[in-house]
Parts: sequence; structure tokens; C-alpha cells
Amino acid sequence: MTRAKTKAILLVLTIFTAVLAGLISPITANGVVKSAEVQAAEAMAKAEIELGKFLAMALSVSICSIAAGYAVAKIGVAAIASAAEKPELFGRTIIFAGLAEGIAIYGLLVAFLIWIS
Repeated sequence: MTRAKTKAILLVLTIFTAVLAGLISPITANGVVKSAEVQAAEAMAKAEIELGKFLAMALSVSICSIAAGYAVAKIGVAAIASAAEKPELFGRTIIFAGLAEGIAIYGLLVAFLIWIS
């Protein structure tokens, strides 16, 4: 082989290697080459989903906490009124207050389920 032919083969192999390296590096897990615009759009969509999740979590906890507070207030008044008339009923009325507190715990549980999804 002549020196010129060897240089030409090395040049072609170098260009071929550079082209393959340029094609392989941007390949994602899906096996598709994505442009910067597509990647930016996917990032924005993911950010919007995360925002929606955090808003849903906040609403879940806040609405359930307000409802639990309202329920405990109403049950507390009724518990004190019934305990004033019959003191032996006080233990039973505390159970109802505990059940009303469970509403807030359910809201927190829903928020955790949204967070891990």
C-alpha cells in the first residue's frame, strides 16, 4: 500500500469514528436521539406535573385539616354539654373526638400517596 492510500484510510476511519461518537453520545434510555427543544419541552411538562402534585398535596392536607378542626370543635361542644349532664358519658365522647382527628390523618396519608406516585 502506498502512503497516500494509508492516509486516506486513516482519515476515513477517523471521520467514521467521530461520526459514530457524535451519534452515540446523545442517545437516551429510549434509544432515540432527542433535540434540545424536545428535551426542554419534556422538562417543562415534568415540572408542570410536579407542580400539580404539590398543589394536590397542599389541598389534601389543608382541606382535611380544616374539616377535622371543624369536626373536633362541634364534637367538643357536644361532649362537654353531655358530660355536664351525665359525667359517665365523657369517655365515650372522647372516642368521637378521636375519630374526627382521623380526618386530618387521612388527608396526610393521601398527600404521601400523591408524593410517592
